[in-house]
Amino acid sequence: MDDKQFLTPTEVAKLLLVSPITVRQWAQKGMLQAQMTPGGHRRFELDVVKQFAKQKGLQATFPATDKPRFLIVDDDKQVNSFLVELLKTKDENLEIETAFDGFEAGMKIQKIKPDIILMDLMMPGMDGFEVCRMIKNNPDTAHIRLIAMTGYHSADNIQKIMAAGAEKCIAKPIDVIQLFSVIGFDSMSQYANAS
Repeated sequence: MDDKQFLTPTEVAKLLLVSPITVRQWAQKGMLQAQMTPGGHRRFELDVVKQFAKQKGLQATFPATDKPRFLIVDDDKQVNSFLVELLKTKDENLEIETAFDGFEAGMKIQKIKPDIILMDLMMPGMDGFEVCRMIKNNPDTAHIRLIAMTGYHSADNIQKIMAAGAEKCIAKPIDVIQLFSVIGFDSMSQYANAS
């Protein structure tokens, strides 16, 4: 086994900006082919991971000099400010834009081409469900990771936004540890605040 051609679940998670748990679940479900080491550990062939990312429309890892671009969409200005400050605790140089409704989000998506969107579900005008469908139905934006946030964390809302293409739906008030874990900061050590 050429080590450079085979990746651990954590390395795959870093490449695809997901948590190692997600990678293991993909492997268990047979979605992502893995080899087993004699010690019972999963290893993923680099070319297989690249092909999987392409098929699933997943954003591959960013070059070392590049950082993920975030777009925060929430009609509550305080929530937007809180999330900007929160993300900046991980890296004060992260590129973060905000929008206060679905229409503004649509314009910002075209302009800044974010990698990750944190979006409220309940907004005036175009709500989060509609924005999510719009993003996921467009081949140019379908790869963008979308994490929904809502104060109405009902089974129905979760099911609806996941069906629309969101990666995760988290409850408000925001659980910071959960948010960082979903984003993948725990596996993105290069983005940890080094200062």
